[in-house]
Amino acid sequence: MPETALPDRLVLTPVSGGRAALLEGAIEAGDAERIVKQLSELTPTPEEIYLNSPGGSVRDALELGRYLRREELNTALREGDICYSACPYLLAAGAARAVPESASVGVHQHYFGESTILPAFVAVEDIQRGQGEVMQYLDDMGIDPMVMQHALVTPPDEIYVLLPEELRRYGFIPAED
Repeated sequence: MPETALPDRLVLTPVSGGRAALLEGAIEAGDAERIVKQLSELTPTPEEIYLNSPGGSVRDALELGRYLRREELNTALREGDICYSACPYLLAAGAARAVPESASVGVHQHYFGESTILPAFVAVEDIQRGQGEVMQYLDDMGIDPMVMQHALVTPPDEIYVLLPEELRRYGFIPAED
């Protein structure tokens, strides 16, 4: 985790004279709609979105990611930034993506919480449906869904940090020439 605390919710900050914007903080329910509105109101429209997030709501990350792809925005991390949990879905959305060596991208199992109301078979169906949606999303973004193998075996309270060669293999960053 970074040395300085990240915001509890996603915060959008224009940077580089408006050519880029920084999305920083946890991804909470409702953030996709709020951030899409803020991005659509920015003038000039940023070309690149920098990410620095411990993750959070998968549903909001997928929704915001689809917007970033429709707008053909690039995504990147800066030196020392993190992109964990649901954040890699935002990274995946970039028309072009960049991850410097000192930044880290990490995945783990999705955390859905425990329900004492739903029968186990219904909860399992929901989880599997959600995983299928994530795999389709990754494929739509040009990311090899096999990256999910790391997520599915890493408990939700841990992070599997992808190595540079894995970032290349799964398509998050371009292959070396």
